[in-house]
Amino acid sequence: MRFDEAWLVHGLFILIPLWLSLSVHEWAHAWTAWRLGDDTAQRLGRMTLNPLAHIDPIGTLLLPLLGIPFGWAKPVPVQPHRFHPSVNMRTGMMITALAGPIANLVLAAACLALLATLVHFPRAPAGPGQKAVEFIIQMILLNVILAAFNALPIPPLDGSRVADWLMPEVLRPAWQGLCRLGPFALMAVIFLPRAAGVSLFEWPIKGTFYLIQHVMTLAGG
Repeated sequence: MRFDEAWLVHGLFILIPLWLSLSVHEWAHAWTAWRLGDDTAQRLGRMTLNPLAHIDPIGTLLLPLLGIPFGWAKPVPVQPHRFHPSVNMRTGMMITALAGPIANLVLAAACLALLATLVHFPRAPAGPGQKAVEFIIQMILLNVILAAFNALPIPPLDGSRVADWLMPEVLRPAWQGLCRLGPFALMAVIFLPRAAGVSLFEWPIKGTFYLIQHVMTLAGG
């Protein structure tokens, strides 16, 4: 890997939209927990879209600069015992976890609508080959990848909370044992496919590219 100006520009082109996307993701966790009765994240200043409040040295800085097009932020603290009495703790944790990937998909849809607007109006301050459009396309792809990545049922990703909610009691001891290995499984999922030259998110990326191209064709027509 060459650490030159092109590498830095490429890293920043991933880093900036990733910071924005992760901030929306973590804000959604904090806001949902707050709505369910837990104000822990709000009191700690995490219910914000400010990226500086959510930076994780590895997931938010190192991985993007290495060219890995996804990552994670500092986890939002959630204390399920503070949920409203009417909210089951496991259900509340599942809802709070789902809020992050859903927020990323909503942001991707909003960026897709903005992209269609820029393409449709020829006098808009950006065209299909300009940096603004490229940035929006990067935002769409990153948010889809983040939603897919966080949906994986591997602790501590959001999908593990959904798996925990669905897990029958008879399988819970085995599931808890697997959870203890979660960080190792997560590292394997991140680095092994890359080392093998395999795209972990090939189908979401292909589907998103097809959707972007279709929307741009319709908007341009």
